[in-house]
Parts: sequence; C-alpha cells; structure tokens
Amino acid sequence: MFHARDRQLDGLRTFAISMVLYDHFLAAEGSVLGHLGVRLFFVLSGFLITRLLLEARSAVQYEPGNALKSFYLRRALRIFPPYFAVLGFVWLVDLEGARGSLKWHALYLSNFWYALRDEWTPWVLCHTWSLSIEEQFYIAWPLVILFAPRRLIGPICIAVITFSLGYRFYWPLTGTPSLARDLLPPASMDALVAGALLAVHRSRTDVWPQWIRLSWVPLTVVAVIFLWLKSAAMPPALEWLAWIGRELSPLVPFVLLVGCCSSGLRGAFGRLLELPPIVAIGRISYGVYLFHPIVLSLIVKAQPWIPVNVSEQGPSRFVIGTTATLMVASISWLAFERPLNQLKRYFPYVRSGSFAYLPSSIKQSEAGGREYDASAYRRNYANRGISDEHAS
Repeated sequence: MFHARDRQLDGLRTFAISMVLYDHFLAAEGSVLGHLGVRLFFVLSGFLITRLLLEARSAVQYEPGNALKSFYLRRALRIFPPYFAVLGFVWLVDLEGARGSLKWHALYLSNFWYALRDEWTPWVLCHTWSLSIEEQFYIAWPLVILFAPRRLIGPICIAVITFSLGYRFYWPLTGTPSLARDLLPPASMDALVAGALLAVHRSRTDVWPQWIRLSWVPLTVVAVIFLWLKSAAMPPALEWLAWIGRELSPLVPFVLLVGCCSSGLRGAFGRLLELPPIVAIGRISYGVYLFHPIVLSLIVKAQPWIPVNVSEQGPSRFVIGTTATLMVASISWLAFERPLNQLKRYFPYVRSGSFAYLPSSIKQSEAGGREYDASAYRRNYANRGISDEHAS
C-alpha cells in the first residue's frame, strides 16, 4: 500500500501534465502554463531521483557500482520501451515528416536538434526536448550522488544552480533570444537540481529554512505577475528580465510544494491530490506526455471524420485530444509499461547476501513508475503546431 506522500506526488504529476495539455490543446498562443508544467516535473524528478539514491547510499550493504548499474537498468526499463515505440511509429508512418531527425531523438539529443535549427521542426517530436534534458541529467547526476563525498553533495547542488543562473545572465550578450536559450541543459539544471537539493535537505531535517517560509508567498505573486506579462510587448532588456522572472520565481514555491507533498500535505488540497482519478492520471503521466503530440497529429488528420473542430486550439481539441491521450496512455501502462516495470525487482540498488533489498522508504520510481516496498521484495499544442512548453 502506498503512503500518502506517494499518492500526493502522483497528484502533483497530474497537475503538471494538465498544464501541458491545456497549453497544447486549448490555450491561445503565448501561454506559458505548459512550461510551468515542465519546471514542476523537473523539480519532482530531481527530488525523487536524489532521494532514492541517497537512501540506497545509506544502506549498510551499499555498493556504489551495483547501485549505479541498477539505476541505469531500471531507468532504461521505465523510459526506453514506450519512448522507442513512439519513435518507431513515427518512423514507420513518417508522421509529420519527422523521419529525417529520428537519429537525434533516438540519441536523446532532441534539445540540441531544435536549438541548432532554431525552429520547432518537426513539431510532432518537439516535446522530446525535455525528455532529452532529463536523460542527460540521469546520465550524470547519479555519479554525483553515489560517488561524491556526502558532505559535498549540498554544495555541489548550490554550485550547479548558481551556474544555471549565470547562464541566464549570459544571454543579453548574444542578441536576439533563440531556442537555444531555453533548450540547452543549463537552462533546466536549476529546476532539476533544486529538487535534488530538497532531497539532500530532507535527508537531514524536515524543518524548512526560514528564508523559504518567508519568501514563497512573495515569489508566487511575482511569478503570477511575470506570467501575466508574457503577452505584453517589451524591449529586449525587459523581455530578458521577464524571462528570468518566469523561470526562477516559481522554483521556491514548487520546491515547497513538492517537499510538503512528500511528507503528506494535510487539508483540502492534500485530499484532492489523493483522489483515485488524480493519482491514476499521475501514475501514467509519462505516457500522457509522451503520446499527446502523436494523438494531436492523428486527430487533426482525422478531422473529416470528427464532427467537432479539432484542427485549432479550443475546447473541442482539448476534450477529444485529452480523452484519446488518456486512453492510449492507460492501455500502454497496463499492457506494456507496468509489466516491464515489474522486472525492476531483478535489479535492486542494494543487495543483502543473496536477497534483494531496498530501504523501506523507497517505494516510488524515479519518474512515474512504481516500486514494490522492501517487504514486497522480500515476499515476492495553436493549430497543428506545439509550442515550446513541455513536460516530462
């Protein structure tokens, strides 16, 4: 049985993916809610990955090499099968002319593909930029958590976040903003590593620092203001400042939200996050994110047989696209992803003699799937395009 914190984190995933679907199926051009969904997903991923690895590292039988190997194998089981199934389908039918760029997507270099071209072509795979960012993070970050001296992990997190901030201040020197500004890894490392820093902090204490308790309300207000200013015309210098505000001001509220839900948030919002439909959608959110542009392309092609308008942003596209996406993602989870996830039991992070072992608090997968707890182990997008706001 999952703890409340696991259900609530799944509930947060539902809110994040809902922002993406709203942005890509319903919102008018210029919405940034989808990008907020990306940032929330990044904070969640950084937190869960780091928490899991820190807990494995704390076990008496911890072996860095085995933990690292198990991490990569388990990530591959969770992420690769549906991802490469999507790429295979796109290649087979050459959906939206995307066949020519598949090598980049297959190597998880989508963010570099779009950054180098400075255009969202092919649009049907442009959401994979954030999946590439996460995969690049997954390659490097476990090396830090599993091999760096534990006392240095917190300072390393702060250094990476500082570097990401410095990267943002570099952009006024480059002239007109390009896609590279948002798609290169440093632009997302602050959110991923902010989640990681939360896990490091939580491994020591549940008490929030005073500056977080005092700052999250004003930062939330600032974030809302910058989001409102998104559609306003402004000179390059102000646009750059607004971009920084939109990127950075939601981070502390997101970190606080993830941290509270990881402990079990009380009240009406906590109960909302734990509603079975909310939890269920969060559990399949990886598939929802992965499949939704493919579904969008197919329903637009099927417009002659659909009695409502799905060729443009609007309520009809949102209802039809969301319903179809949830159906496809549910089938994928039940028939494909969940059975593969169960193979993770053969790759425990920590071994105790001849028996697989996991710390009892490791019960949730790194990015959307589920793990058995230790006892279970022992017992057994306007028009046809998609904008640049995505999630993972």
